[in-house]
Amino acid sequence: MSSKSSNNKTIPTPLPAVEFISRVEHPVRRKDADHLLAWFEQVTGFPPVMWGTSIVGYGRYHYVYDSGRSGDSMMTGFSPRKASLSIYIMPGYHELDDYLQRLGKHRIGKSCLYVNKLDDIDIGVLEEIVRYGVDYLQKHYQTWAR
Repeated sequence: MSSKSSNNKTIPTPLPAVEFISRVEHPVRRKDADHLLAWFEQVTGFPPVMWGTSIVGYGRYHYVYDSGRSGDSMMTGFSPRKASLSIYIMPGYHELDDYLQRLGKHRIGKSCLYVNKLDDIDIGVLEEIVRYGVDYLQKHYQTWAR
């Protein structure tokens, strides 16, 4: 089967993440995003890279689906959306029930964790979740920093 490269809409861009965050209107989201900017870099060891116009991503991995579709995506990251902070854990949350029970107030989607504000969660548990996701990707996929 030949590999079909994806045309992902969300790709790395040259916009500096700090510039993006400085334009976040909601004061709590901006404060939390400013904190997460350095926090994710410290936790992952990867520099921040804007993916599209509104996601700050860390690390990169290459995936190939059973269908043959392939592409690159960030390993983890966040976006200060109007309604909440979106935190991305690319392997998803299917094996993280123990962590999520200890995290605090949140909602989840397939690969997205929604948090109203960082004060609602245990940042130490979030670190465990992010490290789990990055470790999983490094074990199962080709990964790199940018």
